[in-house]
Amino acid sequence: MSLHDELTATQRCLDDLVRAVGRLEKQVGLGLDIRRVRTDADHLRESLALLREAAPPGTPARPDLVTIPDAPYDASLWTDADDEGLGSTRSRGRRTP
Repeated sequence: MSLHDELTATQRCLDDLVRAVGRLEKQVGLGLDIRRVRTDADHLRESLALLREAAPPGTPARPDLVTIPDAPYDASLWTDADDEGLGSTRSRGRRTP
């Protein structure tokens, strides 16, 4: 995974954590312990935002290109292949409708 992908995945996990803390806060109430957890989650969000800003700009991932030669394929590659579809150039003397 690229750095950008890792940061995005971390952001998703952190967003899930913040939502879970919010649900806990509704169940537990506003106590010291839940405030500490909320503050820690907020600090993590701020730290991740700083890390995103400091990260070098990522280049979009491009698939490797495969060069296909213009030369015709060797006809022996197709000796055991079935003809499918209409207009096959290898249709052993048969004509297409």
